[in-house]
Amino acid sequence: MASSIAHSSPAVRGYIRLMDTLSRLLAYLACALFIAGVLVICQMVFLRYLLGMSTSWQTEFTVFSVTGAMLLGSPYVLMTGGHVAITILPDALSGAARRAMRLIASLVGLAFCAALAYGAWIYVWEAWEGSWTTGTVWNPPLWPALMPMAIGATLLTLQYVAEILRGEA
Repeated sequence: MASSIAHSSPAVRGYIRLMDTLSRLLAYLACALFIAGVLVICQMVFLRYLLGMSTSWQTEFTVFSVTGAMLLGSPYVLMTGGHVAITILPDALSGAARRAMRLIASLVGLAFCAALAYGAWIYVWEAWEGSWTTGTVWNPPLWPALMPMAIGATLLTLQYVAEILRGEA
C-alpha cells in the first residue's frame, strides 16, 4: 500500500502527512484529558470519602474530559488501525474483492462521520447561541463540553479521507 502513496501527488502526500500529524496531536490532547479526568476522580474520592466534603463539579468534569478524550482520540485510533474489527470476511477474500470491500466500508464510515460532524457543529452552535448550560449545581456552559464531539468527528472524517487516499481503505 505504501507504493500507492509514493506514486501519489505531492498534495495528496501533504494532506496525508497533515492529517497524521493532527491525529497525533489530538491523541496527546486526548491523553491529557483522560489523565485530568482520572486525577479529578481521585480528588473527588479524597474529598468525599476521606474528608467528608461534598463535591459539586467533579463528576461532570470527569464525564466531559473522558468523553472528550475518547472523541478526540478517534482519528488516531483510525490512523493506527487500533479499532476493533471483525475481519473474517475480508480475510477470506483476496485482491480486488478485498480492496472493494474495504473501500465500501471506509466510504460508509466516512459518510457516517461526516453526518455526525455536521450535526455536532449545529449542536455546538445552538448551545453557544442559546447560552445553554448543563443545568447542574456546577452549571457550566454546554458548548465547551460539546466541542470535542464536533472537532473529533470532523477530524475523524478527514482522517477517513486520508486513509482512503493512502490506499488502506
